[in-house]
Amino acid sequence: MFPSVVAASPHLSLVLPCFNEASNVEAMHDAVLAAFEGCGFAYEMVFVDDGSSDGTFQALKALREKSPRSVTVVRFSRNFGKESAIYAGLQHARGEYVTLIDADLQQNPALALEMVRFLDANGEFDCVAAFQEQRSEGKAVTFMKNCFYRLMNRITEIEFVQGASDFRTMRRSMAQAILSLGEHNRFSKGIFSWVGFRTHYMPYKADARHSGATKFGTRKLFKLAFDGIVSFTTMPLRLAVFAGVISAVAALVYMLVVIVQKLAWGIDVPGYATLAVLILFLGGLQLLGLGILGEYLAKTYVESKRRPIYLAREVLTAKDLAGGKEDNL
Repeated sequence: MFPSVVAASPHLSLVLPCFNEASNVEAMHDAVLAAFEGCGFAYEMVFVDDGSSDGTFQALKALREKSPRSVTVVRFSRNFGKESAIYAGLQHARGEYVTLIDADLQQNPALALEMVRFLDANGEFDCVAAFQEQRSEGKAVTFMKNCFYRLMNRITEIEFVQGASDFRTMRRSMAQAILSLGEHNRFSKGIFSWVGFRTHYMPYKADARHSGATKFGTRKLFKLAFDGIVSFTTMPLRLAVFAGVISAVAALVYMLVVIVQKLAWGIDVPGYATLAVLILFLGGLQLLGLGILGEYLAKTYVESKRRPIYLAREVLTAKDLAGGKEDNL
């Protein structure tokens, strides 16, 4: 349920998912204050602690008490993942605009201010999304990401802009549209495109992390890519059908060839080696098809339980913009 907007709702809400970012959140908070000093409008920060185990929540709690700005802290009962943290942040954001930004300082808060200025000046756009023109990852990772975007644009009906990140600012109408999609298996990049609001893409260069190591290793990136494919296209199922048809036709042709050879020339029917190869090949295709089908059934099974996208252990609501009593969200 989207929280009601109180009278003191800010012009902008910055949503910051955090997972083991105890050494970064204060620096990020200070960077936001510096970037938005004298901006001329009210803003708030919504930190979502995604089940951290390193004291992130304690650091956020202290920030909320001393911050001159409105700060909300949502603490998950366990680690539910960044996609769930984004959803929770959107639920608790109260602003006319909502910015999604990482808490590790790789994404400069000053760019969020540019995004707000752009939306204020261009009413025909509903969102400004940042994308990296030049990536700082290794060539192998960059190549795999480029392949992923090309693949998704071929097999889905929506457009995935290459290099576009979760770092973006959107109008409230778009935020509410995203919240209306209550699916448990979330792939935000696909959801952002699926809702169909007009988006302006702004190039940016990612900075180095302020502290710590990235939480998205190669394994998690592969899992995220696979989840995106399963969530936004049924093409793997169609490929399994296509492979099955091709295999059946090839087996039929080969059978006819063997029969003709036997009747015309009386040669021996191919033996063990041929049969072993065919059995292994066809068996592999069958297992592949069953595996693909199983992935879709598993996703459907999880969705059918209708479990919540996240569970909040604790929510420290924001103080009002004048620094008085807390809002009742």
